[in-house]
Amino acid sequence: MTAVGQTIVEKVFSSKAGKEVRAGDFIDVEIDYAMCHDSNLAFVMKALEKIGCKETAMSNKLAFILDHSAPCSNEVAANLHRQIRNLAQQWQVNLHDVGEGICHQLMLESGYIRPGMVVVGTDSHTCTYGVLNAFSTGIGSTEMAAVLTQGRLWFKVPESIKVVITGGLPKGVYSKDIALDLLRQLGTEGANYMALEYAGDGITNLSVEERATLTNMAVEMGAKTGIFAIDEQVRKWYADLGLNANGGVNPDADAIYCKKVEVRAENLEPLVACPHSPDQVKPATGLREIKIQQAYIGTCTNGRLKDLQVAARIIKGRRVARGVRLIIQPASRKIYQAALRENLIDVFVAAGAIVLPPGCGPCVGTHMGVPADGEVVISTANRNFKGRMGNKNASIYLSSPATVAASAITGKIADPRNFLPEEG
Repeated sequence: MTAVGQTIVEKVFSSKAGKEVRAGDFIDVEIDYAMCHDSNLAFVMKALEKIGCKETAMSNKLAFILDHSAPCSNEVAANLHRQIRNLAQQWQVNLHDVGEGICHQLMLESGYIRPGMVVVGTDSHTCTYGVLNAFSTGIGSTEMAAVLTQGRLWFKVPESIKVVITGGLPKGVYSKDIALDLLRQLGTEGANYMALEYAGDGITNLSVEERATLTNMAVEMGAKTGIFAIDEQVRKWYADLGLNANGGVNPDADAIYCKKVEVRAENLEPLVACPHSPDQVKPATGLREIKIQQAYIGTCTNGRLKDLQVAARIIKGRRVARGVRLIIQPASRKIYQAALRENLIDVFVAAGAIVLPPGCGPCVGTHMGVPADGEVVISTANRNFKGRMGNKNASIYLSSPATVAASAITGKIADPRNFLPEEG
């Protein structure tokens, strides 16, 4: 029988297992890096206590990040943060404290990820790191306790869906719209326990920042991870961090995929996911009569510098509509500082927006942006299930930063193309 090629994920796991593996195989592998954030660390620590674990096998390959209740919203969160700081000091692990940023952005910025790694985290959006050519996925607190104790974990090698993106994005359309189009095609369960492997000429000019939106939202389709091959954009990201992108993993030309999905980028328009599921996707132009009370630009999906730059282009010289609260939240301190240097924060404040410190509060509904009963929110986040922002009686729409910005100044869901100059 003639051997066939491998997908990126099959190659990563083959390298880790020391033998050729294929989709469907069960393997036990060493974990290259792990991430725990404050929201789930309480459960991880309880599991560690139950099994009597007093030291970790991951001390030089582990980051604790305080981002979900940051700054703390109550004494319970404050006491948990103190426990986490104490454990981080005891174990000598990397600690990113309140104000540094969202876990997924910090993992990308801090140089912890390398091509071909296997990375796990206590958050479903850990799949974001696949943008840097690594296999990364979210795991539960009990699994993480096992990783911290043993440094290893078992996996079933996932099948891969090849996502082919062709053409260039037109004015007012962004990578978030690509992600929403994929959700429209696959639904929230169309890629269950699969890997989304992104390819095509349409990704060539997408920066790592823009691509991270795609890998971040892979889990919204049920995927185990999203992943990109190594290319010049990825190499540039590593070079900017002062690192070398050695060990890059690319798929074989004859790799076997369980499915292929195509997105024709040049044909896309601004899209919006309607309540209460991210796959309820419609064109923004068809939702123009829906009034909003809150707009939110931030999160691990779209709180990066390019997102803030796009929003500022639309908002500059305009005012947030009466009766609308526009919340801006950079994804990290580094991004916040860059936005300050570019005077983006001045643009937002002058327009009447509220600028928050880096963190996850409004997105997960812990604090700093919980909507009231019956209110409508348009957000750059990745999820809009009931109660996602802290109130099950509110309605959340999801879109790109451009669409959120245009909606904030209009007071209704708006098409951002109407607010951008012709050169786009």
